[in-house]
Amino acid sequence: MTTTDPHTLTGAYALHALPDDERAAFERHLAECGSCEQEIAEFAATAARLALASSAPVRPAMREQVLHRVTTVRQVPPGAPPRERVRGAVPRGRGLARWALAACLAAAAALGGTTAWQYERAQDARDRAARAERHVEEVAGVLAAPDARSRSARVAGGSGTLVVSAGRDRAVFVASRMAEPPRGKVYELWFDDGGTMRPAGLMDPGRPSQAVLMDGAVDGASGVGITVEPAGGSRQPTTTPVALLSVPS
Repeated sequence: MTTTDPHTLTGAYALHALPDDERAAFERHLAECGSCEQEIAEFAATAARLALASSAPVRPAMREQVLHRVTTVRQVPPGAPPRERVRGAVPRGRGLARWALAACLAAAAALGGTTAWQYERAQDARDRAARAERHVEEVAGVLAAPDARSRSARVAGGSGTLVVSAGRDRAVFVASRMAEPPRGKVYELWFDDGGTMRPAGLMDPGRPSQAVLMDGAVDGASGVGITVEPAGGSRQPTTTPVALLSVPS
């Protein structure tokens, strides 16, 4: 990566405009920078809104209109003199004009299809950005809650902090410099409900530092466990937990 301040690359990253080497280096920085993560969500949302402002869905009837108009255009037989034109044939100038109109309409229909595709892509981007924004807000809400309580422990060569808000009935697990799980594996979080482990979400295997909003309510759980599971997670733990943290009171 160049010597450019990574904090200035959030816009380019959100628009997928970074070369592979710079993108990889920036993602390493992003794993430890919450402010950049939030900026990227905001840039993605803005890009989606701009894309929506410059596009509009094509009318479903446009294709049928184009096909109907093409069938109404009649051509003059090749080589026919002006006075021997087929009865009802359209004069050459008007025929060319109609063919030009049909071509323009066909092009408009094709562009309309492209616009619709762009609209769908923009809508997808906006939905992803909205989900990212909601996730950031929910994580921040738990971490900043007046009743937030935390407990930390050494986890997989790094550290982990469990933050719980009783008022929100939600928990966030904050990992710092955890070792990467084995290839094809992932760290899975669990709520300990009196000895019964309840799935609570998967961590991103490519990020040693991250904040994970745990799935579901704390709902009286006594602790949280972390296990190494196959990619995609498991319904029940299949390995010995690499860490167990009691829920802070």
